[in-house]
Amino acid sequence: MNTVIIIFVSLLVLIFVTIKYKVHPVFSLIMTSILVGFLLGFDTKKIVQHIAEGFGKTLSSIGLIIAFGTTIGVFLEKNGGTKVIAEKILNSISAKRSPIAMNIIGFIISIPVFCDSGFIILSSLNKTLSKKTGIKLVIFAVALSTGLYAAHVFVPPTPGPLAAAAVIDADIGLVMLLGLAVAIPVALIGYFWAAFIGRKLPTNEVMTHDTISIPNKDNGTENRTPSFWVTLLPLLLPIVFIALKSIAEYPTFPFGKGLFFNTLLFIGEPIIALLLGVLLIFFNSKKIQSSTKSKWIEKALKDSGSIILVTGAGGAFGNVLRASDIASAIPSDGSFFLNGLLIAFLLAALLKTAQGSSTVAIITTAAIIAPLLGSFGLETEFEKALSVLAVGAGAMTVSHINDSYFWVVSQFSSMDVNMALKSHTMATLLQGIVGILMIITLHLLFA
Repeated sequence: MNTVIIIFVSLLVLIFVTIKYKVHPVFSLIMTSILVGFLLGFDTKKIVQHIAEGFGKTLSSIGLIIAFGTTIGVFLEKNGGTKVIAEKILNSISAKRSPIAMNIIGFIISIPVFCDSGFIILSSLNKTLSKKTGIKLVIFAVALSTGLYAAHVFVPPTPGPLAAAAVIDADIGLVMLLGLAVAIPVALIGYFWAAFIGRKLPTNEVMTHDTISIPNKDNGTENRTPSFWVTLLPLLLPIVFIALKSIAEYPTFPFGKGLFFNTLLFIGEPIIALLLGVLLIFFNSKKIQSSTKSKWIEKALKDSGSIILVTGAGGAFGNVLRASDIASAIPSDGSFFLNGLLIAFLLAALLKTAQGSSTVAIITTAAIIAPLLGSFGLETEFEKALSVLAVGAGAMTVSHINDSYFWVVSQFSSMDVNMALKSHTMATLLQGIVGILMIITLHLLFA
């Protein structure tokens, strides 16, 4: 129990220095790792060794994946691909159903693109549709924000769940498949809340007069926008390859063990699958000036660098925890699994609510629970994947005033704080609760 108390105190310190003194998570996680090491009685050499090993091991499996996934997202954002996808879906659905279309669009876009960026890119569509249909802007805003949010916390190659899968050592393909199964209904819950609360809230006035448009020029160079499927392929193909690899490795070996099986094992490796996605997005942007593409790549690597460092710091923290005997304080008869999933959910929710960032909450919580999975009875690949998703469900509960996403949604949708809390924040609470209930149900039915 002394170990449990030490780690609990260290978590309070981690939250305090991150919120009170605005210390970047990379530094707060490493400093907390050192503090835990000293309090547990490790010598200085061991502390440094555990931190270095945890940092390096985590990044060896996840660093390139995050960089490649971020590159695909930045190129989709910059070359107009996100709006191509949005317009195609909107053109396939009636005006009255356009809010659910925005929910679906948000879900698809957020798999490679951060939810904050995705909302900013698509907010003009919300405003235009609100004017054309007469449906309140708040309904479109929450439908879009919750669709984006669901994929953001559940579906790799979004960095948060991708990093958690690496820290917990879960199969990324399985996390992706189960993540989709959980995230789709969670996104729809957000839409239903938007439709419900939108009827009760006053109309929020549209401040700007943006219209739907797809850029056709880039720094003076004509950019002929590719078709919907060509635009979607760099996002879709890696997901398909990763999923097929997981299916191929199922104990029954549905594709046999021949050449096709070995090919899937190679191209379904997340690094290879996402590299192929990067090559496709480069091909789709071949008419963009080279200097412009170089700037996009620099932005992608800069954005991914911060995520990679936070992920590595989370892995260092987790490795120090693994070196302790915290697992001995937890029942190990396998009957504690339900509480294990709930603990993962509640801890992530606490960290999310306290410091605002879903990605930081996911990575930190994954580092904390990774050494405990055996004690929780969550040891199979299926259970590890559910643990990643339980962390994700907690990390979306709730988005409020200390979360940058809250302000993006409210400010780009002409909502005051009270309206945003009643609509967006309540929607994320419902999404998190529904998400963890679904995850627990999946465990009860199939584990």
